[in-house]
Amino acid sequence: MIEEVNRAPTEDRSVGELVSDLTDELKRLVRDELRLARAELRDKGKHFGRGAGLVGAAGLIAVLGAATLVAAAVLALALVLPGWLSAVIVGAVLLLVAGIAALAGKKQVGQAVPPVPEDTAGSVRDDIETVKRGVRSHG
Repeated sequence: MIEEVNRAPTEDRSVGELVSDLTDELKRLVRDELRLARAELRDKGKHFGRGAGLVGAAGLIAVLGAATLVAAAVLALALVLPGWLSAVIVGAVLLLVAGIAALAGKKQVGQAVPPVPEDTAGSVRDDIETVKRGVRSHG
């Protein structure tokens, strides 16, 4: 996206003109990098939204299936124990499993890393290195 402009050769230009050109190019570079970051985040957001919708649908269906299995477990225990006791036992086991899952989830959330536009970050690092090399070679 670099645009060529008809300019006098570098030797024929003043330091002020060169600094002005450098400032303009840096502004353009920053704008381009910001555009790239926005596009990358927008793309990641679309994928995240689709994935979240599918995970939500899967979760709802799993809850219905789990509820059916819980009812089956209570009915199976009711064949050998009173119905109320069967329900208490199954409920207690479910609460224990829920507690373990909550602790594991809390640990995972603590380790979460926010989404970062990695391609843009790498590109910006490359741009900075290129500018540093250019300054060293001309300085």
